[in-house]
Amino acid sequence: MKRGLVIGKFMPVHEGHMALIRFASTRCDELIVSMSYTGLDPIPFHLRFSWLKEITNDDSKIKPELIKDDFDDESLPWPERIKIWACFLEKCYGVVHVIVSSEEYGPMLAAHMGVAHITFDSKRTRVSVSASMIRQQPFSNWKFIPPIVRPYFVKKICLYGPESTGKSMMSRYLAELFQTEYVPEVAREIINSNDFTTDDIIKIGQAQTERILEKAKTANKILFCDTDLITTQIYCRYYLGEVPPMLQELEKQITYDQYFLFDIDVPWVADGLRDLSNSRQSMFDLFKSELEIRHIPYLLVKGDYEEREQFMRGEIEKMIHD
Repeated sequence: MKRGLVIGKFMPVHEGHMALIRFASTRCDELIVSMSYTGLDPIPFHLRFSWLKEITNDDSKIKPELIKDDFDDESLPWPERIKIWACFLEKCYGVVHVIVSSEEYGPMLAAHMGVAHITFDSKRTRVSVSASMIRQQPFSNWKFIPPIVRPYFVKKICLYGPESTGKSMMSRYLAELFQTEYVPEVAREIINSNDFTTDDIIKIGQAQTERILEKAKTANKILFCDTDLITTQIYCRYYLGEVPPMLQELEKQITYDQYFLFDIDVPWVADGLRDLSNSRQSMFDLFKSELEIRHIPYLLVKGDYEEREQFMRGEIEKMIHD
């Protein structure tokens, strides 16, 4: 049986990697795809490895493997480092007949291991991308990122602030404008009055978190979120006088790339649930202070609805263009 080997960090795995792996798979009976990692990698290794396994699981010949890169010594000359790699890989994987790579070191590594080498697209003409290019400019290289990997790079935008400031309307509008997804205020799907319990508020927090994670899978670069778990905690404390620890744990599960804090300089609009029209300034101050306590930067959204739309649109355009 002819065993092949492909090595890499896959940080992240992209279409270039997949072209290499598919090519290598056609030239052997079993293909080991070895992913190395360190504790300092910018993308967590367990996440990268889950992507790799998911993307390759339709080919039984491909065997993803995970190895910790604690054997390399970057202070050594390149030829010496390659010898160390060769020795380590032989110990890990035993008999290998061919190494397939796009890297300059590939032939040297194969020679030290005493196996054949096949070069694939070393000039990156078939798929003109690299992992570092994706990390630096994910949106410019979006087409090279597999669907399972894209949620990692989706930028989550939180529209944040007190009642009746236009967050819901703006999140829907911007999602349509940028041809992407938005997450509504899930609380309105669960309760229809301000008479709720701690159990209700925990369900709201869980549902809001689950919806964000789900929508990130299909979002097009940007995901607009109408509210967050800080907001849920604020209203829980206001109406119930306490914040269950579960809400604080749920808050940790989602990190937003940008907060937009909506000012109260637009008319109040009643809708059946809103009942804090006489506390707009104090609520705005509370929302603002919760961000500042957490050292979360934000952009203030103010003016009429047209001014708000123009401001947010401009800021998001900057984000999309890396």
